[in-house]
Amino acid sequence: MPVVQGPASDDDLVRRYLEGDADAFAALVERHRDRVFRVCLRILGDAEDAADAAQDAFVSALRKLGTFRGDALFTTWLHRVAVNACYDVLRRRARQPSLRAVGPDDDPWPEFGPAAPDHADEVAGGLDAAGALARVPEEFRVAVVLADVEDLPYEEIARILDVPVGTVKSRVHRGRLALARAMGLDREPARGGTASEEEP
Repeated sequence: MPVVQGPASDDDLVRRYLEGDADAFAALVERHRDRVFRVCLRILGDAEDAADAAQDAFVSALRKLGTFRGDALFTTWLHRVAVNACYDVLRRRARQPSLRAVGPDDDPWPEFGPAAPDHADEVAGGLDAAGALARVPEEFRVAVVLADVEDLPYEEIARILDVPVGTVKSRVHRGRLALARAMGLDREPARGGTASEEEP
């Protein structure tokens, strides 16, 4: 009676790709693309940028797959590649001018709809979590996404970000505080305490 095998592990797929099986990398992409896109979306806050970053992450993973040694889980290694792709997008954003001259014949991105902001979140009482997350400084945002959205343990986040566990804990804590501020949830002083020094 033939033995029924489950799906190949990530490590097996990496080994098969390095041995010449191109379909093995396609299987890795299929397995992890939703997770990589989700991480990129939460870090970048923009679906188009997230799609670009996820694509860049898989291209980079393909190029660097020979450097994967299996010392950590493949998902940890891939998270690191995805986070680095997000940092690249954020650096490009910082270099882009915020305004550009528009000539009379220009049709600047009509497919993106009107430039007027959507005030639905304000009507609902504040920013939604994704919008608030975009206002958290990036080093804290990345840590919060990996800890609270991806539910990764601090030790794994430390390997992804190549920082000590204590730094991860600090970034997550500070990120959560910044997220609470962005969502307007920090207005009440702690019970029995006094208002924050930052409050007027």
